[in-house]
Amino acid sequence: MSDTAPIAIVAAEAAPRTKPSNYPEPFFSRMLKREKRPLGDVFGLKTFGVNLTRLAPGGESALLHRHSRQDEFVYILEGTPTLVTDRGEVRLAPGMCAGFPAAGLAHQLVNRTNADVVFLEVGDRAPNDEGTYPADDIAAKLTPEGWVFTHKDGRAY
Repeated sequence: MSDTAPIAIVAAEAAPRTKPSNYPEPFFSRMLKREKRPLGDVFGLKTFGVNLTRLAPGGESALLHRHSRQDEFVYILEGTPTLVTDRGEVRLAPGMCAGFPAAGLAHQLVNRTNADVVFLEVGDRAPNDEGTYPADDIAAKLTPEGWVFTHKDGRAY
């Protein structure tokens, strides 16, 4: 931790990301009902990330996806999102959690209610990760410069 990093903060007061998504259109606009507060970055965490994420009604946490190398974990704080996986759907509630090992189930959270959903998401920052998206024509590769998105056939967006 740097000398200027805080020791502790109120998570809901952390600055939200300035850009709601890295996805290209037509997927970027699907993330406009999602707000992420990158808590891990506040403390200078390098090996894993932590986000306080809020989904407005109709919001999605991400496209239905799986990582090749990164593990992910979510813990529901408020609301009742639907966990969508390639094995079906599960309604979640505050206090519930779910974990997604690398190369496991494709997953996303969707807010199908009239109230906000708030959850913590934790993921490692494994280099050379790739994202696959079974429901959409998009693929992702993590490079030293960040995520690069292409069509599944390799064409650029």
